[in-house]
Amino acid sequence: MSVDMEAVKELRARTGAGVLDCRKALAECGGDLEKAVDYLREKGLAKAAKKVGRTAAEGLVFSYIHTNGKIGVLLELNCETDFVARTDEFKKLGHEIAMHIAATNPQYISPEDVPAEDLEREKEIYRKQAMEEGKPAHIVDKIAEGRVNKFYEESCLLEQPYVRDPDKKIKDLVMENIAKIGENIVVRRFTRYAISE
Repeated sequence: MSVDMEAVKELRARTGAGVLDCRKALAECGGDLEKAVDYLREKGLAKAAKKVGRTAAEGLVFSYIHTNGKIGVLLELNCETDFVARTDEFKKLGHEIAMHIAATNPQYISPEDVPAEDLEREKEIYRKQAMEEGKPAHIVDKIAEGRVNKFYEESCLLEQPYVRDPDKKIKDLVMENIAKIGENIVVRRFTRYAISE
């Protein structure tokens, strides 16, 4: 099947994929642009998952000051090479994550970063709440686990819904950028400052 070059150009603009990948995707999807976008995203996310374990020792420190000047964020975002750290895509991602942190005030990067004692304290609170609500004893632990997942969404940066697109979590935004950029990207650490907090 011959592929329309205008469609290839549009697909490249929408996905950032290479010309050959765009041509192949359009051929696989019978020229349907929307299906080709999904095809490339699925393929890219699968490739991105393989890159997650690679060492990310380069990167940048990003700063974000909210317009009222009362909230500020410092964020260290790492990638594999200095070249990628200087790209507009990487800088945009760093800015977006720093701005998200200013808006949502996460306490941890991921669920793995929550100290065991903090997690156990949260679970105990949720168990007591469930018992006070009159829930049967045999499902109290399941209810507590469900509420722990909600705690992760509120407290862990990577589990939070992205403020600009709540259907997507921050970890999905990072994975999309890994797929697009072609290198592992890691949120290493952040600090949020707020006046009167």
